[in-house]
Amino acid sequence: MNKILKISKLFIVSVGLMAFGCNDDNVDSRPDPVRAVVIPERISTGTNDFAFDFFKNLQQVENSDKNLFVSPLSLHIALGMLLNGAENETASEILKTLKMEGVSQADLNNAYKTLLNDMPAADSKVTLGLANSVWYRNTVQVETDFKNVLNQSFNAEITGLEFNKAALDKINQWASDKTNGKIKKVLDQIDPNDVMYLLNALYFKGDWAAKFDLKNTQDKAFHLQSGTDKNVKMMYNNGDFVALASDKYSAAKLPNGNGQFEMTILLPQAGTSINDVLNSFTTAEWTKIRSASGTRKVNIGLPRFSLDYSIQLNKTLAGMGINKALTNLAEFGKISKSNKTLVSFVKQDTYLGIDESGTEAAAVTTIGMIATNVGPAEPLQIICDRPFGIIISEKTSNTILFMGRIMNPESK
Repeated sequence: MNKILKISKLFIVSVGLMAFGCNDDNVDSRPDPVRAVVIPERISTGTNDFAFDFFKNLQQVENSDKNLFVSPLSLHIALGMLLNGAENETASEILKTLKMEGVSQADLNNAYKTLLNDMPAADSKVTLGLANSVWYRNTVQVETDFKNVLNQSFNAEITGLEFNKAALDKINQWASDKTNGKIKKVLDQIDPNDVMYLLNALYFKGDWAAKFDLKNTQDKAFHLQSGTDKNVKMMYNNGDFVALASDKYSAAKLPNGNGQFEMTILLPQAGTSINDVLNSFTTAEWTKIRSASGTRKVNIGLPRFSLDYSIQLNKTLAGMGINKALTNLAEFGKISKSNKTLVSFVKQDTYLGIDESGTEAAAVTTIGMIATNVGPAEPLQIICDRPFGIIISEKTSNTILFMGRIMNPESK
């Protein structure tokens, strides 16, 4: 299923990440304080542009009938960390892909810091966590300035480790801890050439502003794109929502917590697919929905479900304009002057759970970096100073001519 976008007042956070639901019968209207999250309009607009461009490019590389659930915010922040280590054309490509051309590195870093510090405290009824970390092979000399800016602007934990099984477990445990156990593993192994990982973790949990009544949930046919049906548990709610309709879709904004966060649902009109809706979606279209304010009576039906999703993003990012960073021509001298590096992979793991009480969602973006100037391997030490064996063979026929076990050689 294609669940769409959640925002803070000024910033797109994730495709399908925020919460639904509101009902006049049981809305908690206590005037709890909310904290505005304010970043420059130029940066806010750019992040929205990035979110829609990211999703459009993702749709081009994923099967049209496959669930997609990603976090543009998590990816944007992870690439923002990478940007601080990039130089020259590599930096320009990343900046352009992030839709931040003309924005200074200092202003962008300040915006990231605002989001990281203020968004978790924006709504007292919502649990939202944002965390960053950098893990590097302890034989690599990482530039002090790079470590300092990631620590100061991104609140990043920066750790040098021997890249072994213990390090693998530690990195995966960090991802699990920061997502409340929803994403337990982001790395299957550490490649011998891997020298650094940059991680962003995003976790959200919040009850509906009005819970869906469990008594209203019922079995319902869900019509698949293939033309077949499957049975789902459909939750129902009705009330006054900000909603609007166009010739391609109907949209409803469903608040969560104190209303600081909301999910916008986009339901394609009959004869239109959600792929078509999202491929044609623009920031201008989003602005029209975001600025809508009048409420109307709406009946909402949402399936109860959960999903886990994982996607390698190299091809998607290349389509968005990041190319040099993924090749031997990458320029990451601000990360390490003594070790030339490139981005080996960018991946995102996500989780989404929706039930009558609320929404829980998580994302971890992982950027892996490898060394491109790895020196020759240390010579293998085979010192025959103890009993040893020998085999003499013919290569082309793979015929063994002689075999021996030398237990007590006599030298002359």
